[in-house]
Amino acid sequence: MHKRFLPLVTLLLCCLIAAPAYAWLPPPAVRDSTPKDSTRLLPGFIKKISFGGVFQARYTGSLVRGVDVNGVHQPDAEEVVRNSFSIKRARLQAKAQVSDRFTAAVLINLAEFSGDTKGKVLENAYVSYRWNDALNFTIGQFRPSFGLEDLYPVDIIQSMDFSNQYYAFGSNGWQSFQIGVSMFGAFNKDSKVPMKYALSVVNGNNRNQVSDNDNGKLGTARLELGDMNRLSLGLNGGFGAVKRQSVYAVGVDVSGVIPLAPKWDLQLQSEYKQGNNHQLYYALPDSLRKEPVSRYIMSGVYILPNFRYKINFHKLTSVEVSMRYEYFKDDQKHDGTVRQSYIPMVSLAFLKDYGGRIQLGMQIDQYNRDIPGTKTHNSNLLIAQVQCRF
Repeated sequence: MHKRFLPLVTLLLCCLIAAPAYAWLPPPAVRDSTPKDSTRLLPGFIKKISFGGVFQARYTGSLVRGVDVNGVHQPDAEEVVRNSFSIKRARLQAKAQVSDRFTAAVLINLAEFSGDTKGKVLENAYVSYRWNDALNFTIGQFRPSFGLEDLYPVDIIQSMDFSNQYYAFGSNGWQSFQIGVSMFGAFNKDSKVPMKYALSVVNGNNRNQVSDNDNGKLGTARLELGDMNRLSLGLNGGFGAVKRQSVYAVGVDVSGVIPLAPKWDLQLQSEYKQGNNHQLYYALPDSLRKEPVSRYIMSGVYILPNFRYKINFHKLTSVEVSMRYEYFKDDQKHDGTVRQSYIPMVSLAFLKDYGGRIQLGMQIDQYNRDIPGTKTHNSNLLIAQVQCRF
């Protein structure tokens, strides 16, 4: 299977070497997490360097006896830590606009130094190249576009965190931070139905790895029709090979904004994905693998309505109320675990694009069966979070 990717990889690398390039096309302001007010002009070849970041601190309290602040059931612990202050993210980002075509970026999360740093801390590290609106390239470590949540930084989502399906498909190499190459662009930007596309080929063994762990690669494609600030439809597909076995993933997403009144609007996001759960498959002992990896299929769907009241009171810009519901099953054909999550949240947004934010919410997880001593256990977490973007 991996031989099928050689022509595509060769073509992309030749374009990267022979032509000029840059970062992802400038998205709508709501998607942009890079600040514009920390720019320093330098003489010579480098035109501009910008610095930014986000800080998230939270208080978490578990409302279920025997379940700690991480949602892990600990039946044998003498005293379970059921409330704690913590630093969720402390990200720093630097972007260098080397020329009108080349851009380099690095993003690190210093909060991950609090635990095991293997495969962590470094999030983005890539060089991008802009040929024109329709043809752009990125090579390095980045998030390949394979759904709605890949288009947003976590600090501007309308919930407490990314969805369960995002992390599951990320651990299987389709989403989150991966190492590879991407080609993307936009068409019909001024028409009623603008179009965007993205093609990526990645190692598929997640971030901060010395090299691929097999000879297989994962290829993904996304086509987006419409404007996410009005109504858009996204189609996602991927295929590849893991340890010489074929794997796939598909998905569809819908998003839009519905004006309800001069100061009220409803933001809607919904996404469905299905694909092989090869991480689960290869984690099983050989004696329990009764079928090929193609029979181990995970799927998930979520809906996220967010009511926003726009206000102009000193630095307060909006008051928002959201409720995300998600259904996720890690193995459809072998009596897998079903996880249902309910995440209500109230948010106060300050400054532009969530420059400051206060969030209060709950994460309610319900499983079809509890497994003592694990995170696969019913839990109810109360979360208060403060965020600052700079």
